[in-house]
Amino acid sequence: MSELRVESPTTSEDGPRRGDPVALVGKVLREPSVQLLASQILTGGVAMAANILMVRSLTPTNRGEVALMLQVVYLATQLLLLGTERSFVASYHNVSPAPAVRAYARLLAVPTLVFLGGAVVWQLVAPGRLTPGPLIVAMIAWFALIEATSLATRSIAIAVGRVRDFMMARVIEALLLLGMLVGLYVTEAHHPEMWFLAYVIAGATPTVIYLWIWLRLPVVEGAVPLDADENRRVRKEGLSLFPAALSNMAMLRVDRLVIPALASTAALGHYTSVATMTELLAWPIRAYADSRLGKWRAAHQDGGLRAGPIVVMAAMYVLVMVPMVAGGLHLLIEPLFGHEYADAKVVVLPLVVAAGLYAVSRVSLGLLIAKGHGGLVSAAEIAGFVVSFAAYVLLIPKHGILGAAWGSLAGYGACLVFAMVASRIVGRR
Repeated sequence: MSELRVESPTTSEDGPRRGDPVALVGKVLREPSVQLLASQILTGGVAMAANILMVRSLTPTNRGEVALMLQVVYLATQLLLLGTERSFVASYHNVSPAPAVRAYARLLAVPTLVFLGGAVVWQLVAPGRLTPGPLIVAMIAWFALIEATSLATRSIAIAVGRVRDFMMARVIEALLLLGMLVGLYVTEAHHPEMWFLAYVIAGATPTVIYLWIWLRLPVVEGAVPLDADENRRVRKEGLSLFPAALSNMAMLRVDRLVIPALASTAALGHYTSVATMTELLAWPIRAYADSRLGKWRAAHQDGGLRAGPIVVMAAMYVLVMVPMVAGGLHLLIEPLFGHEYADAKVVVLPLVVAAGLYAVSRVSLGLLIAKGHGGLVSAAEIAGFVVSFAAYVLLIPKHGILGAAWGSLAGYGACLVFAMVASRIVGRR
């Protein structure tokens, strides 16, 4: 006689039932997009705290120097990745961590050698007025490798289903960075190099730890094996997306490079104090789009991808958040940063609106990637960069940081318009 099976009213073979809120919350927290967002929120919170600590400890000029070094690093990471962070996620599914790490290491090997060689050549042949010295060059090069590897681990984590590991690595990084920055603040450290070194140490520690852990994990039963041909396809698609990655990073960061040249590092310090905070608005949508690339591609191949509702969802989020964020930042700048930064209020509204447009563009471009139109994605990002750079050159000399803010708004808006038009054209085919 078979045993009578009694099923719990809060569970089923398909997962938690509606009557179990605890299980439902647990399921939501295990979602990759939620974990990616959590890691970004944590990183953003620490970035805000770091921004406040540096503003309180450094002069606007020294704060601008730290910002300048960080922007050089963020641009260099794209030269190392060559667009592979999104093509890796879109191409690899159900793979094991160790083979995925080795596959990405092969993708990074040649760019890393070229980059390190370029750093050495730069230090040897560049005029003294154009190089900060061998120690700073070495720190920038090392941090660029760390940041590129960190972005690679993000893609690997999504592809192998270990986003929680990536989130924990970011928790460790955030705690280390915050602890070191608080220490620098308490000891009244005024040298920009010391603050930059804190970023280097905090970024390297968890990245190395989790790479070591992943490489020691056994191959998952039933996992899809990786081969050289697939890696070549990832590289090829990555190269088609590389102009997009480079243009996107330039569009996001070139204002920090142009402001010191056309205004001053003090102006950069004022501008960065606001821009660092407004960027957080786009992070939830970007995390969602990145975590869904593989699923969107699979849905597109099956003929079931509905792009319209996804874009509308992103737009609704932006419409709700923009006025809240703009009002909050306008009120908080002086209490957080001091009266010396009161002039930064003028850039709050255009930078918040720009961040909202950027957020919607991440979804539109992610959908284009899922449909295999990497060339259109690159064209959209290049259009945004060209518009923003032209606006910076025209507006910053006359209007200072406000000109930079309006340039960002123009560039992000151009990128979004291009992406929407391209999506409509592709959708009609």
